[in-house]
Amino acid sequence: MSDNSYRRNHYVPQWYQERFLPPNRERKFFYLDLRPDVILAENGKKYPRKNIRRLGAASCFYQEDLYTTKFNDWSSTEIEQKFFGNVDFKGLEAVSYLSEFTYPNWRPSKHLDFLRYLSIQKLRTPKGLRDFQRLINTTDHNTILFRLQQLQQLQAMFCATWSECVWQIGNANSSETKFIISDHPVTVYNRKCLPGSKECNGMLDPDVRMNGTHTIFPLSHEKILILTNLSWARNPSANPLKLRPNPSLFRESVIDVRTIQVDRDLDEQEVREMNFIIKKGASRFIAAAEKEWLYPEKYLKQTGWFMLGQGDLLMPDPRSMVFGGNVFIGYKGGQSQAFDEYGRKPGQIGYSHERHQQDEEMEKFLINQAQFARKHGPKRRGRSYQFDRLDSEEDSFEMHKAFLDQIKGNVDRKRK
Repeated sequence: MSDNSYRRNHYVPQWYQERFLPPNRERKFFYLDLRPDVILAENGKKYPRKNIRRLGAASCFYQEDLYTTKFNDWSSTEIEQKFFGNVDFKGLEAVSYLSEFTYPNWRPSKHLDFLRYLSIQKLRTPKGLRDFQRLINTTDHNTILFRLQQLQQLQAMFCATWSECVWQIGNANSSETKFIISDHPVTVYNRKCLPGSKECNGMLDPDVRMNGTHTIFPLSHEKILILTNLSWARNPSANPLKLRPNPSLFRESVIDVRTIQVDRDLDEQEVREMNFIIKKGASRFIAAAEKEWLYPEKYLKQTGWFMLGQGDLLMPDPRSMVFGGNVFIGYKGGQSQAFDEYGRKPGQIGYSHERHQQDEEMEKFLINQAQFARKHGPKRRGRSYQFDRLDSEEDSFEMHKAFLDQIKGNVDRKRK
């Protein structure tokens, strides 16, 4: 049955919105409509509706009956009450946990809750639902909602892909500009998929499984999560539009929480560039605690899609990565499982790579480490938990030189 109190459906939850209002501020956003409606006045003239309003979280990012199912004269709000209610309950704790993530205090169950929440959040927005209806080839509203529930109950759609990404958590503590929020907060960026291109036409996002695709998700006004496909983090000279190894969506996977990169301090230019990507990925609405944050393009030195951050804006630090990543799991009763870093199992084509493929990827990875060290200096842009300790903030002279020497070593190997 329908409950009118559940008919205003926030596709961006109010609790999530509140994370973007700094403490000791008025609890209202500057809410920007990127495509304001045109109003017909009594005199017959048309006027665009005011594009910026001051609104609280209850009045932002919602649509009436977005999740209401209808059968003739009968309607139901159970999906909003029971399905999204449970998703948001677990999501609230998981987002808070990840935002404050520190080593070695990890809780694997929260990472799973977070992945499930993130997967549903990408699909539950008006933009996401339109993309989802294309994937399942139906325009029937009820069917779309039922299939969305079915996916979550079986296995969330993007969990395997994202669990095998390189995770990094960036912070805007030292930037006066903070992160904005959009009506499609799980933003997807690929440097080769320009807004308006065939991969991003209309309501489409670039495929998260393409090598060069990053998934970015602001955790609060000061924290952001960036997920990068491992194949791209190892070799950013690969084809960014080619699908990553083992691209199947619905399968088992493993996440190694020790590889999450933390402590990346973002400067104001980087925060503005990320806000620019978030704005470009929105369908219609964005919001921020300060009005000027809504217009990052005004402050950017250049807005070339390919060269944001000189091409490294969303890249993890390859020096805080190790090559390899096979995982072996033993269970009571003697059963076991094994996965390589791309989620492939023994006997599956490509498991642990053919030797020549592994050597080639290793070579590309070492070159990437050396080039990153030469470009960014000895200070790490992200630290992971390797060899039972957190990486140093800055490499020693000897370590930095060792990374730089990898370029020379690669040249010498090729000459031989």
